[in-house]
Amino acid sequence: MNRRTFIGTAAAGMAAAGGLPQMLHAAEMETAKFVLPSLPWAPNALEPFISEKTVGFHYGKHHKGYVDKTNKLIQNTSYQSMPLPEIIRKSAGKPQDQNIFNNAAQVWNHAFFWHSMKPGGGGKPGGKIAEGVRIAFGDYDAFRERFIATATGRFGSGWAWLVERNGLLAILSTPNAENPVALGLKPLLALDVWEHAYYLDYQNRREDFAKTWLDNLVNWEFAEKNLSQMNPAEKVV
Repeated sequence: MNRRTFIGTAAAGMAAAGGLPQMLHAAEMETAKFVLPSLPWAPNALEPFISEKTVGFHYGKHHKGYVDKTNKLIQNTSYQSMPLPEIIRKSAGKPQDQNIFNNAAQVWNHAFFWHSMKPGGGGKPGGKIAEGVRIAFGDYDAFRERFIATATGRFGSGWAWLVERNGLLAILSTPNAENPVALGLKPLLALDVWEHAYYLDYQNRREDFAKTWLDNLVNWEFAEKNLSQMNPAEKVV
């Protein structure tokens, strides 16, 4: 088995086992490129809440486009041999590297987003996340209201996040490609509120999209796993 076959086989095996596909960084690839990770569920698995058509465009066009653009931008730069989270941290806040940051961050954001939801998800969390919600927000209903308001209130494109900050759960809104990795926070869940994430199914009804996502798709097990890990950003991509 050659190295290329091994990489492909390992990625396929991880996806089949329900694990998180790893975004191999440039130094590990013969082609010195990032690869588009497999979805953790079938493209039609989120219906009727998110259509197969939306997933197809979002994953196959937008996410892939960010991967391709990142590969092109980092060629022959100091970023070429870095893992994706390191690229995000090192390029954040540097005007000359804004294009690299935007695309690399969007590669990571989308990989994290796919795992933040699952078929049969949604509803109230359990475990340590439930306790964290109670401490930080009072109860789940208060958390739900604030999360939806945060997702809906983001002007233009961006993301709504559940993060851990200073030992407490917090809801975060970021514009464009900004993410918790660049801010030094622990990411737990992500909701994409760029229009391409929902427009084919919900048109301009972002609030309905956020409610539907939280009530029917959010993957609390993924959040629970991230909460227990030291550096979950490194585990997903």
